Amino acid sequence: MAQLVVEPVGVGEVQRSPQPKADGTLPDLLDRQLEAGHRSPSPLLTIAAWLPRAVVAKRDRTDRSGDHRGGPPVACPVAVLIAVPNVSEGRDPAVVAAIGVAYGAAGAAVLDTHADPDHHRAVHTLAAPPRVLADALVAGAREAVARIDLRTARGVHPHVGALDVAPVVHLDDARRGAAAAEALVVAERLGDEVGLPVFLYGVLAGGRTRAFLRRGGRDALARRIAGGELAPDFGPARLHPTAGAVLVAARAPLVAFNVELAPPAGVAQARAIAAAIREGGAEGLPGVRALGLELTARGAIAQVSTNVEDHRAVPLAAVVAAVARHATVAGCELVGLAPAAAFAAFPGDVPVRGRRTVEEALEALSS
Repeated sequence: MAQLVVEPVGVGEVQRSPQPKADGTLPDLLDRQLEAGHRSPSPLLTIAAWLPRAVVAKRDRTDRSGDHRGGPPVACPVAVLIAVPNVSEGRDPAVVAAIGVAYGAAGAAVLDTHADPDHHRAVHTLAAPPRVLADALVAGAREAVARIDLRTARGVHPHVGALDVAPVVHLDDARRGAAAAEALVVAERLGDEVGLPVFLYGVLAGGRTRAFLRRGGRDALARRIAGGELAPDFGPARLHPTAGAVLVAARAPLVAFNVELAPPAGVAQARAIAAAIREGGAEGLPGVRALGLELTARGAIAQVSTNVEDHRAVPLAAVVAAVARHATVAGCELVGLAPAAAFAAFPGDVPVRGRRTVEEALEALSS
């Protein structure tokens, strides 16, 4: 049994109890980071400032071969965390379903599945208590590695891995520390147990972005590793030959929201609109990432594909309005789930495929 006491002291300062450490536990992981340093741009122990005062996290994972790794889920001030793993497969329903089954068999509730053939990507939304969520993500990663080969064409969406991203999501500030702790456990286990090089992003890595890590794609990432520019935070120091790498974070809800343009607008106009409305563009919306794409599987429809990082600062209605200043909006698409607040003041005459909120999914789960 190992014990960790974390209090909101100065950044990088952690008050730890002098209890024995068990190999593979979160306390042991944090101790190793303190003793050896870490490869990410900033210390990972900023999670200390996120956890409630005098939270004690206890883990006993002495048997990695067992179904539940040593007992009940870790004691935690929250009951449920969310994860939104994205895999680079959106065209084979059997593969997408098998990965979803793996998540569920490990104990997670699969709240939503979204697959897209043009993006060649599937997004599962999972809910589970801490540690059960990590078990589920590891199980799904194994299935993705077994079934997805990145040496074949993978669609228009930027990616570096078969399991491309595996963020752990906190729905409110009370769960932020628990999400950070779970993300670190997931990252270590994906490296150790699945053999994937793991790169942290967001607050766990000094704010570096997915776009920075994906720049140039998988081949460029391999060159950057070989040249010493980047090193994985966990796992082997080279890409998996067929499954690439995986990006892991702890973050607040991010809304993946696509806006489709009515003809005669084409992909060139979609790209120009994306450049204008993304953060840093001429009409930049803060925290909005945007790409212009063509959906050949849907009749060459032009799409502005966005990620909205702060739905309270930029509700989805603002994204639609920004696009509509340049082209007629034919409709929208929600990828995965969104907090209900993201749809504040959303125009009633704009259809949204896949519209469903996190709150609705969790309520259905509990009923």
